[in-house]
Amino acid sequence: MTSRASTGRDDPTRVAPETEARPQWLTRSLGIEPQRRSIEVGGCDINLLVWGEPDRPGLVLVHGGAAHAHWWSAIAPLIGDYRVVALDLSGHGDSGRRETYRVELWTQEVLAAAEAVGAAGPPVVIGHSMGGFVAVATAVAGGDRVAGIIVLDSPMVEEDPEVEAARIGAAFGVPRTYPTLDEAVARFRTVPAQDNYDPWILDHVARHSLRRTEDGWAWKFDPGLFRAVSRNPAAEQLPNIRCRVALLRSEFGLVTPEIGRIIYENLGRVAPVVEVPLAGHHMMLDQPLLLLTALRALLADWEHSVPSQR
Repeated sequence: MTSRASTGRDDPTRVAPETEARPQWLTRSLGIEPQRRSIEVGGCDINLLVWGEPDRPGLVLVHGGAAHAHWWSAIAPLIGDYRVVALDLSGHGDSGRRETYRVELWTQEVLAAAEAVGAAGPPVVIGHSMGGFVAVATAVAGGDRVAGIIVLDSPMVEEDPEVEAARIGAAFGVPRTYPTLDEAVARFRTVPAQDNYDPWILDHVARHSLRRTEDGWAWKFDPGLFRAVSRNPAAEQLPNIRCRVALLRSEFGLVTPEIGRIIYENLGRVAPVVEVPLAGHHMMLDQPLLLLTALRALLADWEHSVPSQR
């Protein structure tokens, strides 16, 4: 869930990056430039950002609705010794657009991205928000081609809230064009909003959310994305997953403790549901180091343990 034009109201949670020093860890992380690649899936060009060496275990990072691959830039280089690929799903970021968006097509894009980057063996797919819906569908459709999925604050047993926000006109309305990049960046907001953000990461994400046009600067995502999109019900798919699964829910996110318990039951009581403390829904924007630690711990455990059977 991601960018839209603001309503024009001041947002006290936004802090200009120049008012404080950028943390050293973040400077180091963003200084590790990803390799940029492009693949074609179903007649659509899909943009990839790739970190790490080939022939290492694979990780595929799947962003939320109207977001893009650079949402992962702060933590992707630091997850560990993996071949990491973050993709722009069709209709998002620097990837091409389609007339109709379906989870089945996004699933094909995720699997194609994993196979294109030369990782060793099936990857773990990590999906945030809407990307969690895609990760679930990928696990079911991919079978043995997926080693596991980690879902980040995706309310898989409820309706996708991005579609609802677009339906009622709360977000993703008539697209606007801004005369300057800085003015557009100042209008960047997340959907849903949250109380805290790392200002440097937010600025980085905002600047990669925009493209230059003849008239100025516009958001990269397809304005028709949520009007056309069709989603599979992730809740019905949960019992069909055969790979490892974990859910990281934000303390102040969309996945309530009750939703977490429902997902835990639907996954046969063998998949961990872990709360990331202090995090809002967009946990990579406000608690990136807590998220990074949780991902490292899960992945390290999965490398040295045998999964429980449902």
